[in-house]
Amino acid sequence: MKKTLILFCLLLINVSFSQKKQDFILKSPNGKIEVKIIVGDNISWTISHEKDLILAPSEMSLTLVENIILGKKPILINSKRESIDASFETPFYKKKSVQNKYNQLILNFKNDFSVEYRVFDDGAAYRFITNQKKDITVKSEEVRLNFDQDYKTLMPYVRDLRNPKDPYISSFEAQYENKKISEFTKDTIAFLPFLIDFKNHKKAVFLEANLEDYPGLFVTNNSSKSGFESRFSKYPLQEKNGGFNNINRLITERADYLVKTKGTRNFPWRIIVISENDADLANNDMVQKLSEPTKIKDLSWIKPGKVAWDWWNDWNIYNIDFKAGINTQTYKYYIDFASKNKVEYVVLDEGWSLEEDIMKHNPNVDLEALIAYGKERNVGIILWSSWMALTKNTSGILKNYADLGIKGFKVDFLDRDDAKMVNSVYDIAQKAADNKLLLDFHGMYKPTGIQRTFPNILNFEGVKGLENNKWTPNDDVPLYDCSIPFIRMMAGPMDYTPGAMRNATKSEFKPSHSNPMSQGTRCHQLALYTIFEAPLQMMADSPTAYMKEQESTDFISKTPTTFDETVALDGEVGKFVAIARKKENTWYLGAITNWDSREITIDFSFLEKGKKFEAEIFSDGLNADKAAVDYKREKITVDSTTKLKYRLAGGGGLAMIIQ
Repeated sequence: MKKTLILFCLLLINVSFSQKKQDFILKSPNGKIEVKIIVGDNISWTISHEKDLILAPSEMSLTLVENIILGKKPILINSKRESIDASFETPFYKKKSVQNKYNQLILNFKNDFSVEYRVFDDGAAYRFITNQKKDITVKSEEVRLNFDQDYKTLMPYVRDLRNPKDPYISSFEAQYENKKISEFTKDTIAFLPFLIDFKNHKKAVFLEANLEDYPGLFVTNNSSKSGFESRFSKYPLQEKNGGFNNINRLITERADYLVKTKGTRNFPWRIIVISENDADLANNDMVQKLSEPTKIKDLSWIKPGKVAWDWWNDWNIYNIDFKAGINTQTYKYYIDFASKNKVEYVVLDEGWSLEEDIMKHNPNVDLEALIAYGKERNVGIILWSSWMALTKNTSGILKNYADLGIKGFKVDFLDRDDAKMVNSVYDIAQKAADNKLLLDFHGMYKPTGIQRTFPNILNFEGVKGLENNKWTPNDDVPLYDCSIPFIRMMAGPMDYTPGAMRNATKSEFKPSHSNPMSQGTRCHQLALYTIFEAPLQMMADSPTAYMKEQESTDFISKTPTTFDETVALDGEVGKFVAIARKKENTWYLGAITNWDSREITIDFSFLEKGKKFEAEIFSDGLNADKAAVDYKREKITVDSTTKLKYRLAGGGGLAMIIQ
């Protein structure tokens, strides 16, 4: 009896010790953001920005096999604090370098795991770290986002009909739905990034970074409808061909776990970016700051640039003496256009090979002749491939085409972000780098920082771009264009594919396969080349269309795709945005609006003081409200004291080169 009583008392002491509540406070370097971490029966955090509660107490945990839950009844061993103020170079980005300043807290727990927290002046993040000797199997992860009020959200929902029983097959293309937290659409999930609109003009965007050997994060409404909880795709066990042209791999059987992985590893970052000013969201570096440094030692062969693209314009060139289509003559014409206009690349989209076997060429396309023709004219060739076809023999295919002189691949129809697919993306990136090949991941989940780790990946889709919009008259494209710089673009570059030369007002827009048009004005399209980040940026229209509009084409060809400095001038989510970017000694400026016509003021105080600059300006014409192609081009002198007002037409824009 005495032994039993002693054992009971010892057990009681142990339980009491493990459940003793401990609080930690971690503040941002400027003191505005405060994160409170509470360790008790579980681990949770709250986030405040000055006097405003951003995140109510929200739990976090990681469940391994045999119901080992890291984060439930945790026993804290010790903690470690550190303050970091550093910077790193970013050669293929919107600025030359990124300042990385934050305060850090690492909590080390029994059972060989830690939780690391970082607080920046613009947000906060945490991740799990395990230090297990053997490999582990992750069954689930608990990510909760709780709020004190029913705030409005801008949420991208999964909308995909290829496999209705499996919501994790997705093209990650969706306009944002403006709903309250409690109005989250039933029976679906949403993907990241998404935005919460708080009071006092404050907003928060939720992201993830350093997604490696792990599935991507989705969210759904929690049971109380006061916030969100995580959902992840389970690991694929069986797959079959399906989807578009049967070139997707659809999941027919999933495991009861997320991933089998190394026992000692860092897990993905869970991120909340907080802004007092909408424009700040359009120039945010959080994903870069929380991603792994480059694994490529020699970056000299990586050349960003623009791409003459065939698919969107349906190979529709004319006033020529040959039949346009997927053939050698047509692609030579594209190469000639690219060379004349100093466009760095031409992409051969679907049709140059068999879709299921890209080692077998279309007999009408002499690939080796095109590579040689392009080389003579300083134009590189990029090849389209489905993910399924490329992964039949990734190493062999990449080496074969690298040896032929191809510059890169546009990889399409991944349409998943389970751990198997994420690992495949890393594998393709490494093997492409080994062969000095560029990558554009189309049909892809949102970027999560791999673009810093493998900078040969120059672009990602994961956006409802111009390609999709050519068929969707009911989509509000200018609204979406004025939203994604504050949300999706925070995750990384976007293969939006701008550049339409046939531009339409809201009432005049209609779908067209071979003569597609854009919603909004010509200047709206020109401005996107500065606003939308894309180190490998498509020119979506045909050479014929561009040659008819040489002034606009010259403007596009002069606009670079990476920059040394970025200044977010002004903006409001969903309404308008204005951004200036610098490359060497030249500034580039873009501004766009939704369907509401508005007057904006451009303050040129970002220019170097005491110097005069010449600004080449494309602004909406007086009749752009009826003829969206109408624009005015002028050259004026400006300096850092200049302030100019411009009227943007509905769906309009403003574009400048200042030197």
